[in-house]
Amino acid sequence: MLALNHSFADALPSMVAEARGADFPDPQIVVLNESLARELGLDREWLRSEDGLRWLTGANGGHATAYAGHQFGQFVPLLGDGRALLLGDLPTADGRVEIQLKGSGPTPFSKPGSDGRGALGPMLREYLVSEFMHAVGISTTHSLAVLTTGETVLRQQGYVPGGIVVRVARSHLRIGSVQYAAVRSPELVEKLIDVAGFETPEDLLATVMERQLNLVAQWMRIGFIHGVMNTDNVALSGETIDYGPCAFTEKFKPSAVFSSIDTRGRYAFGNQPDIMAWNLTRLAEALLPVSNEDAMREVLAEMEPIWHRAWEKHVPAPQALAAADDMTTYNREHHGGPLFIPRNRMLDRAIMSAERDSDVQPYFELLTAVTDPYNAEAGSTWMAEPEGDEGGPFVTYCGT
Repeated sequence: MLALNHSFADALPSMVAEARGADFPDPQIVVLNESLARELGLDREWLRSEDGLRWLTGANGGHATAYAGHQFGQFVPLLGDGRALLLGDLPTADGRVEIQLKGSGPTPFSKPGSDGRGALGPMLREYLVSEFMHAVGISTTHSLAVLTTGETVLRQQGYVPGGIVVRVARSHLRIGSVQYAAVRSPELVEKLIDVAGFETPEDLLATVMERQLNLVAQWMRIGFIHGVMNTDNVALSGETIDYGPCAFTEKFKPSAVFSSIDTRGRYAFGNQPDIMAWNLTRLAEALLPVSNEDAMREVLAEMEPIWHRAWEKHVPAPQALAAADDMTTYNREHHGGPLFIPRNRMLDRAIMSAERDSDVQPYFELLTAVTDPYNAEAGSTWMAEPEGDEGGPFVTYCGT
């Protein structure tokens, strides 16, 4: 069995609960990120073995982490990993990385009636989109593997194959983690600040603000819509996390919304900068038990200048981009942008082929293209072409 450290649980024992993955009848790897496995020093053959599959499905146990969060503007004091399991962490040349499962079964934080499991389709979506984001240099969680579980789960479209995604992050601490600590005690907030690697609450806020505003500017340049920018989905590390109902808009259209759960357009494409500003203000509030209003206001006063610098750096010609028929075509013709992105319907067709027909070839063809997105030979010519609005409005579902 692979030995991992449990730095999160050791440092913040009041913010975890022990858990283990469900007993799955026939787990199998659908896609394995061999380069990432090699980088982490993981034996690829062992990962495919019976012992490796048990480890990848959480049979050996781990921890579910606690956090709070504003979900669509409403504060919930206790959320936590209801279908995720933190296996532990590994040392790397740059520090350490945490390995977490999504879809591995219920935990002590699962909502009543939740099965805690994942569907294969959304796990394939997270794998492919996160690896595309990494390929174009946008800070993100990595995906190590996607597995089928041998079970079916009931979702919006009926019974579908169960799935787990294994993801890697520098840290799974989020704004919601600070909010959870703030509800409990100043001492817990202070401990969390230290564990996150900051000396003061002001330093934490300033650094997270810089990271997240730059991240959103990078999202906007390529047309990425996160779809569920709740405070529990905003990582202190600045990594893009939780790809549930994400999508890409081909046109620089501020009102673009694809998520079925964002019925009022709170997290529309053009709202993302303002929503991140709102989330960062909630972070400042959560830090008040160990700071003061004047100090927090002083840091927040830098938000607008930081955003303008990020916008100018990452979106060099916003008016031209807004006027373009297709953002990807404009970026590759004028600013060295990627040839291939995970266009919505293209990705949806590939996922449906894998989920309904057990045909993973279209998925792997698209994966090859978007993980080498500047190489014209990595994908077919049609993959680089805009899809337009043909076929009516496109809708994404969280599906997990």
